[in-house]
Amino acid sequence: MSEPTTHLVEYDPYGAFEADCPARFATELFANTWLPVIVYVLRDGPMRPGELRTAIGGISQKVLTQTLRRMERLTLVTRRRYAEAPPRVEYELTPAGRDLLAPILALGVWADRHGAAVTAAMDQEDSEDSEGPVDESTRIDGAGREGEAP
Repeated sequence: MSEPTTHLVEYDPYGAFEADCPARFATELFANTWLPVIVYVLRDGPMRPGELRTAIGGISQKVLTQTLRRMERLTLVTRRRYAEAPPRVEYELTPAGRDLLAPILALGVWADRHGAAVTAAMDQEDSEDSEGPVDESTRIDGAGREGEAP
C-alpha cells in the first residue's frame, strides 16, 4: 500500500494558531464529537432527524438538534421543511459540508492504520496511572533504553 500524499497549504503568517487562523477554525470543527459523525452519515443524501438519530446511535435528540442547528449556521447543512401534515424536515450537506468528507475519510484511514496501536498505548498509560508513580529509571522512551536513566 502506498503512503498518502500530503498537500500542504501555505497561509499568511498567523502566529501559533491565533484565533483567526483557518487551520485552528477547521480543527475546532472536529473538536465537536458529533459534527464529523453527522457529516459522514449525511454523505449519501438528505435524511430526517429520526433517521439520523437511528443511523448514528448513542446521540440524544437534544444534542442532535443542537449540532444540526450549529451546522446550519456554519453553512455545512441545509434544512428543508416540507408543508405536510405531519410536518417533515430533512437535512442535507451543502458543498462546504460535503468538502469535509475528505478529511473525515482521511481520519478513518489513519484510524484504521494506527488505531490499535494508539488504543494499546492509551490502555498502557491508563494502567500506569492506576499503578501509581512511574519509576523514571525504567521508563522506555526515545532518550534511552529500559533500565537506563534518560
